Amino acid sequence: MNRDGGTRRAGWGRWFGRPGRSLTRRLIWLASGWILLALVATGLVLTNQFKESALRRLGNVLAETTDELVVRTVTASGTVMTPQIMDAPTLRVFSGKYWMTAEPTLAGGLRILTRSDSLYGEDLVAPPDLPARLDDAYGQTITYNAVGPAGEPLRIAASMKSLPGRTAPVVFFVGIDRSNVEADARQFATVTWVALLLLGFGLVSAVFIQVQVGLRPLYDLRNEIAAVRKGQAARIERAYPLEIQPLAEQVNNLLDHNQEVVDRQRTHVGNLAHALKTPISVMLAEAGTTQGALPELVRRQTQIMQGQVDHHLRRARAAARAAHGLGETTPVPEVLDELAVMIEQVFRDKGVEIDWRAPDDLAFLGERQDLQEILGNLIENAAKFSRRRVRVSAGGNGLGQMIVVVEDDGPGLPADQREAVMKRGARLDESAPGSGLGLSIVEDLTRAYGGRLTLGDSDMGGLKAVLELPAAHGA
Repeated sequence: MNRDGGTRRAGWGRWFGRPGRSLTRRLIWLASGWILLALVATGLVLTNQFKESALRRLGNVLAETTDELVVRTVTASGTVMTPQIMDAPTLRVFSGKYWMTAEPTLAGGLRILTRSDSLYGEDLVAPPDLPARLDDAYGQTITYNAVGPAGEPLRIAASMKSLPGRTAPVVFFVGIDRSNVEADARQFATVTWVALLLLGFGLVSAVFIQVQVGLRPLYDLRNEIAAVRKGQAARIERAYPLEIQPLAEQVNNLLDHNQEVVDRQRTHVGNLAHALKTPISVMLAEAGTTQGALPELVRRQTQIMQGQVDHHLRRARAAARAAHGLGETTPVPEVLDELAVMIEQVFRDKGVEIDWRAPDDLAFLGERQDLQEILGNLIENAAKFSRRRVRVSAGGNGLGQMIVVVEDDGPGLPADQREAVMKRGARLDESAPGSGLGLSIVEDLTRAYGGRLTLGDSDMGGLKAVLELPAAHGA
């Protein structure tokens, strides 16, 4: 017999992680999205407003120069004359500040009349539709962007006005280099976006920390409830903030109520067992002292009644405990070792050897007597029909369940008969001792704990029973 309680863990499954996104992640993403959206909108508004403000200041300079140009322009015999205004940039060639006067032609174009020295014989660019626009906005100023004679970006103001002594209107142009404005706007945009980026990072970090700290008590409460569910604790002991403490108290009240229900159920089960077993024992005793067909019938039916009472009482007791999941935890290696020693002793004339393996930390989330009942019936059944060897392997699947596989080297069981042996009282081999309730008891107790029992073929040649039960400590 190999009692290897070793450190080897069974390899059923791995940790797959929690499904879906957590509440923390959702809150952080939602808050971060709104923060980034607000910061982007703020950045766009600030940069646009700064650029518009800079262009307005540039427009004021253009308006002042235009007014000075209009005042200094005179006509003589219909000829427009504009002395050079006393503005140093307009006197320096390609300085970036220019002025020009023109008159509309019958063909819809413009004929240049005078220009500043800074243009050095070049003309300011005018869009083809400018005369029509100026005519529609007579006396008003129209601004547009263009390229200057030196290739610099210009902001140009154009206005059509009438002069004394002249029937045809005159168009006044004033242009100024907008490179500095655009450079200031780019610099402002860069500084603004860097500042908003840092602000956004700080706000998102603050949201992350706030959500983590704010939800930490809920995570702690969840962990405590999980510990109670796994049998590691009986109650929620920690103190929580005022907003969560009522929830913790209600959970404790629910645990107390569930424990009270379990205790009451156990009392009723015990009372029922005592009330039924005594009359049944009396009937068996009386029937055993008399010979004949009737006493034999009474004795046989009373034994069946006793088996059924034991079966249903065990099932009710297990269901009452398993439904709440708050019972004790049972070390699996200890139970397997005890059962192996006992069943090998029972079948010592047959020379049965039970080879079992289970990790040292594997524990069943339930009461010891239920695990003994389940595994005892399975191993005893395997030993009963084996030739000499029974193999038991147990381990956790990483999903909160333990898997126990019981195999033997016996003749096995045909697939079409496996469902039948799960029924109460079913006995395919009448020569073998027993009541036929073993596998039925295992099936009922396993289902009461939310587990599952399946039968298959073993590579040892006999039957293989695979048992799934709840495990403690997240095995």
